[in-house]
Amino acid sequence: MEFSLLGPVEARRNGKPIGLSGTKMRTLLAALLIARGRVVPDARLSWLLWGAYPPTTMNAQIYTYVSRLRKLLEPEVAIVRRAPGYAIETGDSLIDVVEFERLERESRAALQAHRYEEAGALLNRALDLWRGPALANTTDLLVEQQESHWEEVRAAALENRVEAGLALGHHQHLTAELVRLVCDFPLRERMRAQLMTALFRSGRQADALRVFHEGRRVLADELGVDPGAELTGTYQAVLNGSLDTAPAESLTRAPREPAPTGPVAPSTLPADTATFVGRGRELASLQALLAPGSPVRRGLITGMGGVGKTALALRAAHTSRYHFPDGQLYVDLADEDGTARDPREVLVRLLRALGEETAAGDGAYGGGMSPAVALRPGLDELVRRYRARTAGRKLLVVLDNVSDTEQLAALLPGGEEPAVLVIGHAHLAAAIGPHTTVVEPLGDDDSLALLAAAVGVGRVAEDLAAAREIIAYCGGVPLALRTAGARLAARPHWSPALLAGLLAAPANRLRELRFGGLDMARSLRSWLRLTGVAEDDLRLCSALGERSFSAATAAAVLELPVVLAEDLLERLADASLMDPAEPSGGTNGVPQYRFHRLVLCYARSLPVRIPVDTALPVAS
Repeated sequence: MEFSLLGPVEARRNGKPIGLSGTKMRTLLAALLIARGRVVPDARLSWLLWGAYPPTTMNAQIYTYVSRLRKLLEPEVAIVRRAPGYAIETGDSLIDVVEFERLERESRAALQAHRYEEAGALLNRALDLWRGPALANTTDLLVEQQESHWEEVRAAALENRVEAGLALGHHQHLTAELVRLVCDFPLRERMRAQLMTALFRSGRQADALRVFHEGRRVLADELGVDPGAELTGTYQAVLNGSLDTAPAESLTRAPREPAPTGPVAPSTLPADTATFVGRGRELASLQALLAPGSPVRRGLITGMGGVGKTALALRAAHTSRYHFPDGQLYVDLADEDGTARDPREVLVRLLRALGEETAAGDGAYGGGMSPAVALRPGLDELVRRYRARTAGRKLLVVLDNVSDTEQLAALLPGGEEPAVLVIGHAHLAAAIGPHTTVVEPLGDDDSLALLAAAVGVGRVAEDLAAAREIIAYCGGVPLALRTAGARLAARPHWSPALLAGLLAAPANRLRELRFGGLDMARSLRSWLRLTGVAEDDLRLCSALGERSFSAATAAAVLELPVVLAEDLLERLADASLMDPAEPSGGTNGVPQYRFHRLVLCYARSLPVRIPVDTALPVAS
């Protein structure tokens, strides 16, 4: 029997996959395997499967999952009940994490004994066991507990492999890989020092110094610290020209190659969302889209303002970054108020990230000049350069807040190799293709988990009834839930019941869902502008209320012909400002619509515009 945890959790018998159905069964198996035969208590299994709010049938459900696993894994593997939980007995099964640790341990011994070729070979075998982020198809709760450990373990193994390669004089071969690794692990000083060493030995002293200064800036911005002794020592050695060279005998092992001249692999993705909850189905779909061999590598993500489209895209991008060694690019195509940015400005920024000195060569958006004056190359020329730079490269491009197909067309990379995630409204599907992910509001359980992640499990547990009121008022919208959680976290003397009371009145709700940089009303306002929906149309439809209705009902309330009412509702639905509701038996299958409660609050807050000829009295 073979078990794999370094990537999606899998089990194989004689090389053939065993069907592990469902995230929770894979999570249970992974938790037992990680424990290495030790007992995993029921309480821990419950937390990993359901978090702070398990079902009342928790023990029965755990027993059911264990029974199913036993049937799949016996007789080679046994899962035994040992109070207060379960343990797994794997016999002579091969477990990739155990094999990885063995190979890594032997490689460290080889490094210490200066057996560099042996160490490099062992580490190559160890790193080949990784098939992606560890435990990729288990619950977020297990991933969050284990992710930092396994990322550290893998990064340390990569550094040791590089150390062996540098000792053997393979700096020319290692430079390109180290550039990618430093992009993936920008805060690892040893990795950055190794890149500086490889560059210096390749005759690229200026590039080595630039890598140090970039690292110092990143450490200051992210952690507020200065470089440590190893990185600073490498910097001084580069300045003095005293950095040790590779052993002379090892330089004859491979012919000297010219230094790489391609651009540094860019990584401009914003940080992953720390309190990401749920979205398992949507995330798996996007990860499959971004995986090598996917027939279609372009996807659209859509949904109402604040629902978590960008957070989902970034989680998919970060967990799939191993597939894109040539870089991962992110760009926001809208200003804070939803105004679309000029695609020429965006293209200049993308070209700079890809290594083209557009500003120096063309004066684009530089020198304090206005865009209209400073921009020299036209849109067609910038598009040509961008497509030439991206064609054939293993790049991921995330385009956020795309407003229209014209803006999108200019920013799609060249060729079929780059992958693209587009965040925008539904009409963009015509330019993207068939893969559209509609991000819906979270269910009650995930909403409660997100609120607990933002404010703390204890604060939620002390008044669960009030917490459930808060998530009802937030309607499953992650931005609203994070805002509510941030307000409670910043005010330890507030009870959940107090905040629930403030949110109870619909007229006050959006005002209360504003804290620091979080603002639910601003998000909806920006989304409205981005999608091109008129405020007057949204305000007009607010008369329809929160209950579901048909186009005929809307026509009667709004005093419009049915065809115009239906067109209006469909435009709002395409912009994710109106939800299609399931036809009920009493409606004879007629399509139904309804407002999300927060969108309705926003619509009702919009001013009523009175035409001038009716607002002013007529002079007598």
